Amino acid sequence: MLYSMYFVIMYPTNLTELFPFASSGLLREPKWGHLKELHRAIKLCEPALVAGDPIISSLGKAQKSSVFRSSTGACAAFLENKDKLSYARVSFSGMHYDLPPWSISILPDCKTTVFNTARVGSQISQMKMEWAGGLTWQSYNEEINSYSEEEAFTAVGLLEQINMTRDNTDYLWYTTYVDVAKNEQFLTSGKSPKLTVMSAGHALHVFVNGQLTGTVYGSVEDPKLTYTGSVKLWAGSNTISCLSIAVGLPNVGEHFETWNAGILGPVILYGLNEGRRDLTWQKWTYQVGLKGEAMSLHSLSGSSSVEWGEPVQKQPLTWYKAFFNAPDGDEPLALDMNSMGKGQIWINGQGIGRYWPGYKAPGTCGYCDYRGEYDETKCQTNCGDSSQRW
Repeated sequence: MLYSMYFVIMYPTNLTELFPFASSGLLREPKWGHLKELHRAIKLCEPALVAGDPIISSLGKAQKSSVFRSSTGACAAFLENKDKLSYARVSFSGMHYDLPPWSISILPDCKTTVFNTARVGSQISQMKMEWAGGLTWQSYNEEINSYSEEEAFTAVGLLEQINMTRDNTDYLWYTTYVDVAKNEQFLTSGKSPKLTVMSAGHALHVFVNGQLTGTVYGSVEDPKLTYTGSVKLWAGSNTISCLSIAVGLPNVGEHFETWNAGILGPVILYGLNEGRRDLTWQKWTYQVGLKGEAMSLHSLSGSSSVEWGEPVQKQPLTWYKAFFNAPDGDEPLALDMNSMGKGQIWINGQGIGRYWPGYKAPGTCGYCDYRGEYDETKCQTNCGDSSQRW
């Protein structure tokens, strides 16, 4: 018989705090220290653990022991209290042991408790960011709906994003054209048409005639999104450009290899004389990536190929750059991107990752009790805070 034992040591956490070390490389205490002690205790039990199956005995209504023994005399015991509310005093091998609620005590010699999952002896530490000074920024505006005739192509209908980009970029432009007759009532009534765009995710910027009309994000739980908003159209030809943004490839979940990204439709325009116009199956022009990416503006050589100006605020699709001297010391450094929406960062031409403060961590943070079965909503922290800020 194959016997397995697992430990769940649960902390108040959000996704970025699941690991015993932070993205900066600093240890996340007390998690790191607590897990280190757990590993040490398991290692002490190794001679008995690998020798065979345990003998499991009841120590009470919600308590039991699992004892491993080897032929050489090694002995290791695990004392478990599954009661969610009460401490338990159990008798084991002629000795008494106090077990906290919902915990396991580890006895590498079947006598001495060296670790209990509910008792945290490691020191608690919190990461504190020390302001190293502001940077002098310059900016360059990405051209809206600027695509290369050699690289852009036109197709009937909407195409899936990852199949188009091959994950070489997060960005894919979807562009189509809408002809508006001079006798459209909205041109004189002042009541603008409404545009609805349905996407598989993960984020979307909508531009009409070169002007940003709205931005929508999906969520971790459901990356699908729908943009609905009024649009300003004029008589004649109008350009609708949608920049679909993927946030990497899915790497967890059932059949995640089949998950889609990008605008899959329908795309509907409401408020015309005809009532509604379905744009889904008309011709769309596609451009993979941003013009700034093609120009390698993130590299040292590429950034010098354009003229940078004073930083602008609340301008969509803007490149920013700054020069700085690394502070003294060998401590990790971080950029606070909380004033930004979503994007990527390069330092000396090397990509260091994405940031997404525009996406706020969902959930309801409140009273936390570690005891009992775990689920994803238990003991949440940092609800409403920015995601990928640092």
